[in-house]
Amino acid sequence: MAFSLLALLALLLSAPGPGSGRQSPYDLLYADGVRAYFARDWPRAAELLQRALHSYSQLREARRACQGRCAEEAGFAGSPGPAAASWETRFFDRVLQRAECLGECLGRRLGAEPSLHRASREIQEDFEQREPYNYLQVALFQLKKLDEAVSAAHTFFIANPQHLQMREDMEKYQRMAGVKPGSFRDLQATPYWEVYEAGVQHYNVDEYLQAAVKLEESLKEVLLALEDCRALCEGLQEDGTEEEMQPGLYEAIAAHYIQVLKCRQHCVLEIATKPGRVSATDDFIPAHFDLLQFAYDQVGNQALAAECAASYLLFYPADEMMLEKMRQYQAKLGERASVTARENIQRYVQRSLREKKLIYYALEHLGGTFNDPDPWTPDELVPESLKEKHRENQEKQRLKNLDVGQQEQRGPLTFEGITITMDSLQLNGSQRVVFDRVLTDSECKDLLRLAKAAGGTGDGYRGRQSPHTPHERFEGLTVLRALQLAQDGTVNWRDAKLLLHASEKSRKIVESYFTPGKRLHFSFTHLVCRTAVEGEQDGRMDLSHPVHADNCLLDPEGKECWREPPAYMFRDYSGILYLNDDFQGGSLFFTELDAVTITAQVRPKCGRLVAFSSGGENPHGVWAVTRGRRCAIALWYTLSPEHAEQERMEAEVLMRQGDTEQEQSYTDDEVHVGADRSGEASPEPPVPKGRARSTSQRRMPGSESGQQPQELQARDEL
Repeated sequence: MAFSLLALLALLLSAPGPGSGRQSPYDLLYADGVRAYFARDWPRAAELLQRALHSYSQLREARRACQGRCAEEAGFAGSPGPAAASWETRFFDRVLQRAECLGECLGRRLGAEPSLHRASREIQEDFEQREPYNYLQVALFQLKKLDEAVSAAHTFFIANPQHLQMREDMEKYQRMAGVKPGSFRDLQATPYWEVYEAGVQHYNVDEYLQAAVKLEESLKEVLLALEDCRALCEGLQEDGTEEEMQPGLYEAIAAHYIQVLKCRQHCVLEIATKPGRVSATDDFIPAHFDLLQFAYDQVGNQALAAECAASYLLFYPADEMMLEKMRQYQAKLGERASVTARENIQRYVQRSLREKKLIYYALEHLGGTFNDPDPWTPDELVPESLKEKHRENQEKQRLKNLDVGQQEQRGPLTFEGITITMDSLQLNGSQRVVFDRVLTDSECKDLLRLAKAAGGTGDGYRGRQSPHTPHERFEGLTVLRALQLAQDGTVNWRDAKLLLHASEKSRKIVESYFTPGKRLHFSFTHLVCRTAVEGEQDGRMDLSHPVHADNCLLDPEGKECWREPPAYMFRDYSGILYLNDDFQGGSLFFTELDAVTITAQVRPKCGRLVAFSSGGENPHGVWAVTRGRRCAIALWYTLSPEHAEQERMEAEVLMRQGDTEQEQSYTDDEVHVGADRSGEASPEPPVPKGRARSTSQRRMPGSESGQQPQELQARDEL
């Protein structure tokens, strides 16, 4: 689930009982449904979850309807009031009418206490991500309502295609007798997506008349959906920032209004993002007219083709190809023919530009940030003082969309529950990523137990106790050594196998993210721990590991990285899988080539995997561990089979030889780290997603400006 277990517990405890006599809002119905779910009271769980979904839908409909009606009833047009009244009183008279109308309308639709329907952002996100359907499909399945269970499962899966357990459940449903193809229906289907894609399919096979019909239908539904989304922006908002709002009346009104405008502008991205995707379709509304004008031209309707071309030019008035098409249409229709853009699109563009102008005015004079969702915004609309920042934001968004698009082409990660917490954009670099929930808490504890029982002092560094700093004690364990100790009975066999499989799972994740279609081989795998030496931490200025790159020799003064011996030039990607966070210091950080300007840092925690390319684009180091013991699995990968880790191959042979029927938690063919092994037909809902933040750029303390090349025998532990 997207909300924390503590939040869920609080919600369950606060939810009213069945005899309270009050109609519960959707979040409380949801809490009761989850409580019934875990109590295996399937009839009550199904009833409450369905009521929660209905309540959520009704709440959104009530807000949309009331916003629309009250906007007309309390419009700013009309009598200006007594001549003596100031503009301020006239203005607030209308504002108060609007507020009164909203309160009365929502109260009539939702009951006497509309404020009860203010759910937390975490709960809202659960409904937006269709999480209740995950519970509902299990309850319905247990009630033997197979058709309804399949529909609920399909509805959840459409918006969560990366959910591995649901993918398996869907395959089971498809194989079940009695399940009809029509059962796989999306209960929250957005009509315009199906119609739009049908139009594009007709377009791609030159069926332009059919394409035009479908695209017109899609455009109509898109514009309606856009208005619905905009209406919902006028309610309570959580912008997720830490900026303090100004206390004055006008400042508060301005801040909230600009927030509403930003939300309205963002609606174009929301309606252009297909469920299950993380990026919006580029230029969704202009794209309709680009396709429509060509489709109408192909079927011989130049009048409508010209109208669509004119509508497209409202967004991109300098588009040479479309201007040339307009000249051709005008010539065919005759000079007297009046060709104009559609009125609703004219109003849409004019309204959007007015809102953008107000937003940019506020940014210039009041501060704040705004990521303009539209690439067609005229450059002259942006104040001179903001143009450079605007271009930077547009370029970042373009790169992010490109990166996300590439990820979506690769397909979703096939590991249940894993989340991408930070990508390259958030880490202020290239080819960097942070995954969370790669391991469970219990798996981290098992690996920590293995490290404590078997970690050899300085292992991998010729037995040196402190290879990087005298203020920390270093311990390491290779996968081969772990299996050898397990064979001797020195350490737990399952723990040793877990080390092998946890590292393999990490390899598959990194491979699927960075090199889909190309095999990544292990270059080296090392379970490492660094322990702060007591009595040697006062006034410490050095690092746990100096700044370096993994496949080249970093030259901070020349701001270059030399890919030559003794560097491990064959390394292509690096990773570190953290096992704990109960220590001080020890965060990983990235720098510029100067080795002192920090661009991002990542705090370790159980199950967090940091991965990045090994070259000079990713210099990195580790802050000093000043108290406690920091443990992690350090990983390096290569695309060259000839540099594959030989010790790992030996370890895998030992594991196969020593396997017994009692040790089937993990298999050679499939990685099961963190997966549900209960054998039940349907999964427990996922646990909360972790979040992390990158730091702003700053300078490192002390005088460490780089690192000397390591010995060939020394492993560049992260």
